[in-house]
Amino acid sequence: QVQLVESGGGLVQAGGSLRLSCAASGRTFSSYTMGWFRQAPGKEREFVAVIRGSTTTLYADSVKGRFTISRDNAKNTVYLQMNTLKPEDTAVYYCAAVDDPLGYYSSSYYFEDSNYDYWGQGTQVAVSS
Repeated sequence: QVQLVESGGGLVQAGGSLRLSCAASGRTFSSYTMGWFRQAPGKEREFVAVIRGSTTTLYADSVKGRFTISRDNAKNTVYLQMNTLKPEDTAVYYCAAVDDPLGYYSSSYYFEDSNYDYWGQGTQVAVSS
């Protein structure tokens, strides 16, 4: 069982930055692929970024070049650095984990929220224009 707790959300002006953190419980954090999703009001939850292992990352086109996902396995924490924020980035951001010790899934597997085993409670990000 893995518990995920997000933090770092808040209100920021367009063009600003935020760093989200997701702290995970458990002793096998390094074997999990970690993802970030977001859900804006009235919209479906959507993929933002994923990190498999320590260096393999994938991003949604809408955030590529602005957001960076990283992880610190010693701290059981995954981060999402968000720069050049836009009003359309406003959403509740969720951290998610999938048990993936071999890391053999295709990239598209990680885009689907239904493939993740554990979820955090979410943290609100609001970007004002």
